[in-house]
Amino acid sequence: MLLNIVAITNLNLVPVVAAGGLGTASLWVVALLFFFVPQAIAVTEFSARYPEEGGIYLWSKKQFGDFHGFLSGWCYWINNVCYIPTLLFYLVGISVYVGGARTLRLGDQPWFVFVFAVGSLWLMIALNLRGLGTGKWVHNLGGAGAWIVATTFILVGGWALLSHGSAEAITWKQFFVGRSDWKSLSAFGTICFGLVGLELASVMGDEIRNPKQDVPRAVVVAGVASGALYLASTVILLMTIPHQEVGVIQGVLQAISRMAGGVHQSWMTPVLALILASSIAGTASAWLVGSARIPFVAGLDRYLPAAFGKMHERWQTPYVALAVQGILSTAMVALSFSRAGVKEAYLTLLNVAVIIQLVPFLYLYAGLAKMAWRFAAGGAGGFYKSRWLLLSAGISGFLSTAAAMTLALIPSRDIQNVFLYEFKTLLGCFLLIGSAAAIFRWRTRSARITVAARGGGSANPTAQGKPLDPFSEE
Repeated sequence: MLLNIVAITNLNLVPVVAAGGLGTASLWVVALLFFFVPQAIAVTEFSARYPEEGGIYLWSKKQFGDFHGFLSGWCYWINNVCYIPTLLFYLVGISVYVGGARTLRLGDQPWFVFVFAVGSLWLMIALNLRGLGTGKWVHNLGGAGAWIVATTFILVGGWALLSHGSAEAITWKQFFVGRSDWKSLSAFGTICFGLVGLELASVMGDEIRNPKQDVPRAVVVAGVASGALYLASTVILLMTIPHQEVGVIQGVLQAISRMAGGVHQSWMTPVLALILASSIAGTASAWLVGSARIPFVAGLDRYLPAAFGKMHERWQTPYVALAVQGILSTAMVALSFSRAGVKEAYLTLLNVAVIIQLVPFLYLYAGLAKMAWRFAAGGAGGFYKSRWLLLSAGISGFLSTAAAMTLALIPSRDIQNVFLYEFKTLLGCFLLIGSAAAIFRWRTRSARITVAARGGGSANPTAQGKPLDPFSEE
């Protein structure tokens, strides 16, 4: 449950969404109904049918075959190469508030940001190499931190609003996105991205003692709690600071500092900064360890080099997959120090991660609809009895995901160079997704040639009327 909460409740995304104005509150409601609820249904159903390790990668493979399973798992993993660096930069930006005015200037020092971010990354990897028995405490502290900061944020915000009123006049019409606010629609992609995470625990299905009982319970509790915290935090932030002034990286602390000062409790700012930093560290750790299971399982399936499937002799963790994830994320941190401004670089990395992260969810919802259409609901260990519930959830989730991916390409108000933003976003998506197809084709072709060279038949993918698995021991 705490792993789901820390994976879903990412307060670093709240300022990015809030920058679109109060109209984004209606987008939260739409996303919760048509993306998040179907996700809960899909995760519960697939976890019951396929409790093995692999999660969304395994589910896509079962429904659509090897290539689509690999592409789904690849996107689920590779998006974190972009997303984890955004979390690390956010972690640095929050941490410098802990020391007050004396340490704030360090947030502008490239050497400090690089050393702090990379050091935090490899500390998380070291903890998670020892297995969930050790790494889960980072996730649990992060989950508790997210609750503490979000709850305090909402309570102090309510106190400040009762004492001093809203930062600007509020009308009910402002809670809906109007036709003139089309740029606010770009937040829908970030909102859906912020609501993924219910499937993360299922990636480590073999390490959950009782998945058929624990996963549905964790999904319900974490889903309700995370949705409520997201919506309330966005509204409180926008009633504290006009959306034009919201900083996409430090917006939450902006609001906390202003609210705490308004009620004469300025001591709260560094304390909550420390707790929020632990929450962000927990979020980064959860996605790091969860997504590393994807190349681990793909390594076992031999679509990636076999080394990805190696387990540590003592701690039984996928140490090669974790190390590769760390190396790639370190490279992204280094590359992010580019000529682009910090804000635009952050948003570009985030939106590339949004689009790539949502690709597996197209497979998740399409697979749910396919399963509901072809097989009797409740069979083969299924959780739900209503076939039409699964079908409607699959269709709703698929359409919401497709809309979110498209709207993510709309530049927000914080983007100054629209052409450069669109170019870097599309190029990043093309390279990261296209590399999956190239790797799969290369590995499959190499395996078939090897089978033929060993006398296992021709390189033709069929033999004696049966499909040939080029990766099987036989």
